[in-house]
Amino acid sequence: MPMEANHIERMLRDAFPTAEISITDLAGDGDHYAANIVAEEFRGKNRVQQHQLVYAALGDKMGGELHALALQTSAPPQE
Repeated sequence: MPMEANHIERMLRDAFPTAEISITDLAGDGDHYAANIVAEEFRGKNRVQQHQLVYAALGDKMGGELHALALQTSAPPQE
């Protein structure tokens, strides 16, 4: 069963409340998405660690309801 973009965003927002999050449905099928997440929680973490945090936030949805997720993650710029 496909997942809706707003459900993905809600799950990510629960894990990263102050993040800038954009979700794009890549194929129009509810199975293939791209996510761009800018979150303070990523500061000091390498890309693999950042992606692990995202996968943890999505739990068992990844690989099940959510077939593919192209990720771009970063910490916000320093002020």
